[in-house]
This record gives sequence, C-alpha cells and structure tokens, in this order.
Amino acid sequence: MEQTKLVRLFGMRDKIGYLFGDFGNDIMLVFVSQFLMVFYTQVWGMKPTVVGTMFLVARLIDAFTDVTMGRIIDVTPQGRDGKFKKWIRIMALPVTIASFLMYQSALRDQPMAFKIIYMYITYLLYGSICFTGVNIPYGAMASAITDKPDERQSLITFRAIGAYVGEFMVGFFGPIIIYERVMNNGVTQVFIRNNGNIFPVMAGGISIVALICYYICYTCTTERIKVPPLPKGEGISFFKSVKMIFSNRAMIGILGGTVCLIFGNLLTGGVNAYLYAYYFKMPAALSTYNAIKLGIALSMATVVTLIVKKLGKREAISIAVGFAAVVFAALSFLHIKNPWVYVGIASVGFSGVTFFGYVIWGAIIDVIDDAEIKTGKREDGTLYAIYSFSRKVGQALGSSLVGYALAIIGFQSGVKEQTQEVLDGIYRLATVAPATLFTLVVIMFMLVYPLSKKRVDANAETLRLRREAKEKEAEAK
Repeated sequence: MEQTKLVRLFGMRDKIGYLFGDFGNDIMLVFVSQFLMVFYTQVWGMKPTVVGTMFLVARLIDAFTDVTMGRIIDVTPQGRDGKFKKWIRIMALPVTIASFLMYQSALRDQPMAFKIIYMYITYLLYGSICFTGVNIPYGAMASAITDKPDERQSLITFRAIGAYVGEFMVGFFGPIIIYERVMNNGVTQVFIRNNGNIFPVMAGGISIVALICYYICYTCTTERIKVPPLPKGEGISFFKSVKMIFSNRAMIGILGGTVCLIFGNLLTGGVNAYLYAYYFKMPAALSTYNAIKLGIALSMATVVTLIVKKLGKREAISIAVGFAAVVFAALSFLHIKNPWVYVGIASVGFSGVTFFGYVIWGAIIDVIDDAEIKTGKREDGTLYAIYSFSRKVGQALGSSLVGYALAIIGFQSGVKEQTQEVLDGIYRLATVAPATLFTLVVIMFMLVYPLSKKRVDANAETLRLRREAKEKEAEAK
C-alpha cells in the first residue's frame, strides 16, 4: 500500500460517515433477523422449518457470492472515488429496494408454492447479491481510510455505535409498531397490527432511511491509503479461500469465535420476539430491553479504546463475552417470571456481546495485517469477504434454527395461546443456547486466536516501515 498525497486529514467527518454506513446496514439487517421469521410465519402462515431451510440455502450460495465480491474488489483498480467507496454508490439503491420487496403482506393469500418461490427470490436478491455488494466493500474500506491502529479503533468504535443505534431503532420501535396487546375477558392477547399490513410500511421507511445513510457514508469518508489491485491471475478462488482459512490460525480463531457469537446473538434476538410476546405477554418489555442495551452501548463507547489499548483485543473480548456467558447461564437456572427483572439482568449480561461488537472489526483488520506480513500481499477484499461469510453463517444458524427449534418445542403458527411446555421451551432457547455459544467464543479466542496485543503492535510497526521504505524507493526513482 502507499499513502495518497494532498488529502484531508483523518478526523470526525470520516467517523461520522462510517457510523452512518453501518447504521444503514443494520436497520435492514436487524429487521430481517428479528422480524422476517415473524412475518413469514405469522402473516404469510408459513412453517418455521420452511423459512429456516431457506436461510441455510442462502448461506450456501453466499459462500460463493461473498468470495466472488471480495475477488472483484481486490483485482479492480482504484476508481475516481476510491477502491471501495464506488461500490457503496453503485449498490445503495438496489439493496434498499430488495429489502423492501421481502415484506409484501398483500401476497398472504397467494398459493403456498408462489409464496415460497417469491420468498427465495427476494431474500437471495437482498442477502446474497445486493447486501454482499455493499457490505463487503464498506467493511474493507476501513483499512483504506487510515493505517494507524488507534485511528482504526476509533473508526471501528463509531461503526459499532452506528450498528447499535440502528439495532436500537428497530428493536425498540419494532415491537411497539408491529404488535398490538389486547385484553379479552381478562386474558392478555397479542396480535400483529393491521393484519400484517404494517410490515411493508415499516420496511419501506427503513429502506428510505438506509439509502440516506449510504449517501452520508459515501460523501463523508475519504480513502487515504491506495491499495494496488492484485494481478487478475492471482485472484482468489473459492477453493483457494478455503485453503487460506485452514492455513491461518488467526483466521480460524476469529471465524470460529464470530460464528458462535453471531449465532448466539441472532438466535437470542429471534427468540426474544417470541419470549416477550408469548412467555411474558409483554412485547413492550422488548422495547425497554433494547433501549437499555443502547444506553449501555453508548456508555461503553467512551472506554472501549482505552480498554483495548490496555489489554489488547483478544484478551478484552474473552473477558467480556465470558461475563455474558455466566449471566445467561444464571438466567437459565433462575427461570424468571417477571419480565422487568429479566430485562434488567439480560441487559447487563448482554454488555459483553456489545463490547465484542466494538472490537471485532478492528480484530479482522489485525488478521489482514498479519496475512500481509506472511504473504507480502494486501488482500482486504478477499479476507474481509471470508470473514463476512462467517458472520452470515452465524446469522443463518441463528435465524434458521429459531424456526427449527420452535418447531421442535411444538410452537403453533397463528394460534392465540401456546401451551406451557412451549413457553418453557422458548425460555430455555433464550438462555441456555446463548450461554453455551458465548462460552465457545471464549475458547476460540483464548486457545486458537494467536494475535495478542504484543503481536498486533509489532505487525503494525513492521508494515509501517515497509511502506516508508517503498515510498523512499519511489522518490529515489
């Protein structure tokens, strides 16, 4: 890589722009993870297993589309607006349209075969093509905005703030807007508002907001580090990517830990929609839960950089996620009946997962740096694509297994009341599963992932010296 000349210095404008990029990503993604299953099962009347199978099929396709997008980025020359930003400009409108198309309540009375085909087409268009086309270059762009570790961490912190605010907006207002709580002969019942027609309205609003966010991200960020394209013959194929994963211990550790974390996070998020609506019969408590999580996330932003600088990413992640595992294990034993007590304890426990979100995007850049040290090649697009795919695997497992798990415990779509056995099963899903998966995250980072604070700092210094040597060599010529 080489440093561009006569460009605006890295500062708050870049951080704000990058924040809005992930805000746009996450308001669509969180709406999918928390409410798409609800839409398909409760509005369209589809079986959870049918939806879950579709999520898994999509992730198999993503194995190819993600790596292909990463390869395209790596072999494409620098454009007038940078190597990565141009893809945000190209894909912003398609991804927001595709997101809206998934939530069409007017199709509820169509034959089931038609709905299944439409579900596959629109979800694959959104997740495997359009979202891939905008998210991978967005994530890889961080290493081109700045090459200084402290500036990267501050950039990643702002990205995480955007993600958490987006998650809050959907998680807080979603249950309030979508669900209606009614007392009928002394019995509390929960319905989806307006017979499900609220979904396309909310999805349309989310798409418009996301489009505006992508525009802000595009106009406010600057790529300062020129990343030369790989020769086309050196583009990474799918099978070479698999080999790359298993020959890189750092990649194995971060992929394994991320899959478990995202799996646990989205499984919990998906089950929570049912936990608060059916077990607690208090969907508004889910909004409070998400509001408290946001407050914790924003408060944490002020200390993340200091903690990482003191402990290192690997060490800090292990402590934080380990704390989350202990809290959810305790919740599983307590079997709490009061929604507000549960909200308080779960919110504090989830702070460990929140911390992971602040740090992990910086950790993947550390992995990319480590690979460059070993190979001499900078492959941001490909390596980020592999990492992005691991997140999608976790998302698929979390989203699809909600459907399978609900079917196993006997959940019935469209009925007013679930049996006590089903309700207890929902509670176990919301507590035991994340406790187990978060424990696996700690194991992956402490025993497999090798990039300690000392090694990360040494890698950054080595790459800095290499770039300075190349610049002096170029000036001498």
